[in-house]
Amino acid sequence: MSDTHDPKNPDANAVSVDTLIATAPANAAADEADATGLVGIVEALIFASPEPITPKQLFKVLDSEPKEEVLAAVEELKRRYARSGGLQLVEVAAGYQIVTRPELHEWVRRLFHERTSQKLSVPALETLAVIAYRQPVTAPEIAEIRGVNTSGVLNTLIGRKLVKVVGRKPVVGRPFMYGTTRDFLDKFGLNDLSDLPKVEDLADVLGFDPPALAELTATEQPQAFDFESPKGDDGAP
Repeated sequence: MSDTHDPKNPDANAVSVDTLIATAPANAAADEADATGLVGIVEALIFASPEPITPKQLFKVLDSEPKEEVLAAVEELKRRYARSGGLQLVEVAAGYQIVTRPELHEWVRRLFHERTSQKLSVPALETLAVIAYRQPVTAPEIAEIRGVNTSGVLNTLIGRKLVKVVGRKPVVGRPFMYGTTRDFLDKFGLNDLSDLPKVEDLADVLGFDPPALAELTATEQPQAFDFESPKGDDGAP
């Protein structure tokens, strides 16, 4: 049976069995090489990591591979996961993570019989917003912006690992300064603090007086988890 394309003879256009048998091992070998090659390894590392894995962590694990090739493998994975499918590769908390697509959440929830997560109260969201945009910030400063005492709400946010103590302010009494955590970025799907929405937009949603926060924009803030944690008696509660 001929492998040559013949428009007058459809039967002649079929690929011969011999050709399929000959090419099958080559295709299988290529698939296996791809799965066990650098792209496959990077994919496995991202998938297996319990939290977003950063380029720095990938470089450390793959220290025998050139950094540019590791990044090229990540880009290839991005290209593949951009196609239709149930999973996607996202950048979050300064790292990479393979997750299910948001539009499929209901089906995944059914599988795990997931209970609805306890939502943050409005006061907690307001306090979290102040910290996110004004960090590092002290409890008295938060209270001054919100107009109410925030000690209880702060404890809730710390318990949820959304906020942590990042130091003490060098003033009388040396009050704790608070900032957001990596979990905060992960929870809200942010790559870094520059991804925060405009202050004015958040103010409309939460009922803030925009001028109270507009003087400081999110892009001017450092990432809270880059601060050194206080030690000794100054440690976080």
